[in-house]
Amino acid sequence: MVNDYLELCKIKVVALLVLTAWVGLALAPDLLVPRSIAVQFFTLLGIGLLSSSAAVINHLVDREIDGKMARTRHRPVVKGRVSRKSAAIFALAIGVIGFFLLLEVANLLTAMLTLFALVGYAVVYTLFLKRATPQNIVIGGLAGAMPPLLGWVSETGQLAAEPWLLVMIIFTWTPPHFWALAIHRRDDYARAKIPMLPVTHGIEFCKTCILSYSILLGIVCLIPYLIGMSSWFYLAVACVLNGLFIFKAFMLKFRPAVNSAMDLFKYSIWQLMLLFIGLFIDKWLF
Repeated sequence: MVNDYLELCKIKVVALLVLTAWVGLALAPDLLVPRSIAVQFFTLLGIGLLSSSAAVINHLVDREIDGKMARTRHRPVVKGRVSRKSAAIFALAIGVIGFFLLLEVANLLTAMLTLFALVGYAVVYTLFLKRATPQNIVIGGLAGAMPPLLGWVSETGQLAAEPWLLVMIIFTWTPPHFWALAIHRRDDYARAKIPMLPVTHGIEFCKTCILSYSILLGIVCLIPYLIGMSSWFYLAVACVLNGLFIFKAFMLKFRPAVNSAMDLFKYSIWQLMLLFIGLFIDKWLF
């Protein structure tokens, strides 16, 4: 039962989001009264709880679609291991706890921005965009790109250009990440009548878009160094990680193997994680 609820929360995805929020928090200047590690921990916990709430809502809204797809047909709500009522109560409970936790240990702006991100993903993307347009991932990706900004704002209490740059990195990363999975699962999405790009425009066009976004991502990832936000260490990490990303996207387009799309999808997760860890190391060691 506990594992079912953890699956509803999409723990691995949320962990990556919290990591990027932590890096945003770590990079923020100390404009407010210095905060303890415990307070920062509970801030990240609040962000994680609201992100998990959005994931549970996604399970609820997509239960019929999930039942038609091989990748998702065994999810807890689809199989009835967790009832819709129980899942809804769980989503509400952890969402409310997360929101008030952020109000208590962070600030109102952080709590509201995190709530907006929840609504953006769970309602705007899941309920509308996902079913309406092949650009669903491009538009809806903003909600999932917000955590670095949330971490930064929790420390400073105000918006700034630098965290929006971190948001831009994840925003640019999201389409090639999900489109690679969509190519691998094209038949699933077609069966569920979800207008993912490889379904509506074909796999070859989707591969071209993945390569284009991969190159754009490589350029965007250089900006922290160019504006003096990071040093040579981050630059080296970004060049290696994005160079390999572009290479894999190139191979997917021009020299595809059976598992090229899934290989790129899996690599993209490591790429984002290591990129943000590189930012953190750069901040504190160089």
